[in-house]
Amino acid sequence: MRIAILGAGGVGGYFGARLQQAGHSVAFIARGRHLQALQRNGLALKSPLGDAQLKVKAVEKPADAGAVDVVVFAVKLWDTESAAEQLRPIVGSNTFVIPFQNGVESI
Repeated sequence: MRIAILGAGGVGGYFGARLQQAGHSVAFIARGRHLQALQRNGLALKSPLGDAQLKVKAVEKPADAGAVDVVVFAVKLWDTESAAEQLRPIVGSNTFVIPFQNGVESI
């Protein structure tokens, strides 16, 4: 399955790493220093279920992730509207968007 993670912080990073470990093709969408760090160093996963250092595909623009089957939408609440607009190039009629946001008011 082809998966894009929008919001590659703690939540998006964790689930994206686990999905990649399970054999899925995962693209992490990030920006600024976070993007540079992912591209340079990969993603460090530290968990009671096991630690890992993963080389990841990290892109700045959602379109650079290519066509995806699933988008894990893990941005902060205040970024929801602008982040959702950025997804237009990769969300099609068969794309699932899964919100991973904190709080009942996030949905």
